[in-house]
Amino acid sequence: MLLRDQFRNLIINPGSTSTKIGVFDNDSCIFEKTIRHHPDDLDQFSTIIEQYAYRKRIILEQLDYEGINISKLSAVCGRGGLLQAIQGGTYQVNEQMLSDLKIGYNGEHASNLGGIIANEIATGLNIPAYIVDPVVVDELDDIARYSGFAKIPRKSIFHALNQKAVARKVATDLQQKYEHMNLIVAHMGGGISVGAHKQGKVIDVNNGLHGEGPFSPERAGTVPAGDLIDLCFSGEYFREEIMKMVVGHGGLMGYLETSDAREVEKRIAAGDNRAKAIYEAMAYQIAKEIGSASAVLSGKVDVIVLTGGLAYGKEFTDMIIKRIDWIADTVVYPGEDELKALNEGVLRILRDEEVPKTYPNTLIGKGV
Repeated sequence: MLLRDQFRNLIINPGSTSTKIGVFDNDSCIFEKTIRHHPDDLDQFSTIIEQYAYRKRIILEQLDYEGINISKLSAVCGRGGLLQAIQGGTYQVNEQMLSDLKIGYNGEHASNLGGIIANEIATGLNIPAYIVDPVVVDELDDIARYSGFAKIPRKSIFHALNQKAVARKVATDLQQKYEHMNLIVAHMGGGISVGAHKQGKVIDVNNGLHGEGPFSPERAGTVPAGDLIDLCFSGEYFREEIMKMVVGHGGLMGYLETSDAREVEKRIAAGDNRAKAIYEAMAYQIAKEIGSASAVLSGKVDVIVLTGGLAYGKEFTDMIIKRIDWIADTVVYPGEDELKALNEGVLRILRDEEVPKTYPNTLIGKGV
C-alpha cells in the first residue's frame, strides 16, 4: 500500500518505432520497459496519431503482464510533442493541447502521442495527466529572435527536457537553486543544442533540429546560406534529399558515413587522421557555441554543463573544456534519462513545489 505522501506515476515516452514506459514510486523507478513495435504493426496506420489506441493497448497489456495495478497511480505523464511554443515547466493536459497534438500543430512526430495516451489512461482513472518541457519550450529574450533575415525569425527548438533536468540537478548538487543561477548547458547527442540558462529560463539557444549551431553526429548545424541556396536550385536534388543532408545525413554521418562516436574514436585510435580532424572540428564548434552563450550572459556564468551521449567520451569533453575553461568551471553529466526527467517534473507538482502551467502559455515574447 502506498503511503499518503508517496506518489506512483506512469511515464510514457513514444518514439518512432518504440514506446518507453516507466513506473515510479516517488523518485524510484520500479519498472521500466522499451516496447518495440514491429513495422508491420505500424504500417497499418496512415498517420502517427492513428497509432494512439494501438500503443495505449500495448502499454496497458504490458503493465498488466508485469502485475502493476494501475488503480494505484497518482498521475500519468507523456513526452510533450510539437505543440505551440510555450514556457518551460509541467503542463496539465487539456482540450486545447489534445487538439494541437492531434492536428500536429508544429509537425507530425511520435512524441505527439505522449500527451494523448497519458490523457486517455488518466481519464479512465480520474487522475491528472501531464507533459514536461517539450522540445518547443521557448523562453528566448526578444533580442535573441532576430536572425538577420526578416522573413525568418530564430526558433527555440532544443533538448529542453534534458537541459532543464540536468541544470536542476547541477544546481542541487551545488546546493543552489536553478532559478538563482546562470548556466550554459550543452546537450550533445544525435543533435546538439547549447542553451544559455539565466535564472531558470533558457534565454538563448541554437535550433538543435535543423537550424543552426554546431554540427553533430547526424545534423549539419549552421551552413553557408548562399552555398546552400545554390545547392537547392542546382536541379540535382529534390527538397527531401537536401533536408536529409542537413538532418540525418549531416555532420559526422555526412563526413564519415557513421553517426556512432564510438566508431569514430576507434578510427582515430587506428590512425585515421581525417576522422580525428572532423571529430576535433565538432568539439571546436561546440566550444565556440558555448563561448557565444557566455556573451549572452555577459560573462556571468556560474557553471558550464556538458551532457548527452557524447559526454561519455572523456577525450572529446577534454577537447571542449580546454577551449572554455577560462569562462567558468565545467562539469560533465553524461547521458540522459528522459523517463526520470518527466517523473521529476510531475513530482514537483504533486509535492506542491510548483503549480502546473496551463496550455497554451501566452507569455512568449512577440518582439520580432
